[in-house]
Amino acid sequence: MNSSSAIARMLARLACLGGVLALTLRLAAADHTTAGPLNPHLEPLRSLLGKTWRGEFKTPGAQKPGEKPAEDIARWERALNGEAVRILHSVNQGAYGSETMIYWSKEKNSLVYRYFTTAGYETEGTLVITGNKFATLERVTGDADGVTEVKAVTIIRADGTYGVAAEYLKKGKWEPGHTAVYHDDPKAEVMFK
Repeated sequence: MNSSSAIARMLARLACLGGVLALTLRLAAADHTTAGPLNPHLEPLRSLLGKTWRGEFKTPGAQKPGEKPAEDIARWERALNGEAVRILHSVNQGAYGSETMIYWSKEKNSLVYRYFTTAGYETEGTLVITGNKFATLERVTGDADGVTEVKAVTIIRADGTYGVAAEYLKKGKWEPGHTAVYHDDPKAEVMFK
């Protein structure tokens, strides 16, 4: 047997091993973010898990004519052995970002969440799921441009997308906030600077 055929066989084995390793890592990552048990209160969110979503914010008065809307990328994952859902998101390639943890609070008998931002403020809120719709109400801690509360409705649509419409409490008055429709985009990446 010559050395070039032995090297070719060894390279073929390494390529095969590399393929098996890549598949194993992909399955392990999928299991971490989607498969496995999920707290029953979080189960209605399962269709969003293990996916990266791309949406465009439409905010009244925030965009100049002809200006592109802000792009939001959100990654939804199963977390803490299925006792929580984790959402990482970034706007405009990391100009702003956040991490959210949603979990069931026995004390409050409700789904609750904490939202931490790169802008130095955070929120704590409740989430109520009814069918394919969920409503959130959160209180803001820190400087969020005068916003002290945010309420939003999210609808998981039959076509696999989801839409969000938010309102902001600013100076004691509710104002229209952003709207967005999110599409599953496996190539999108959450970015932080």
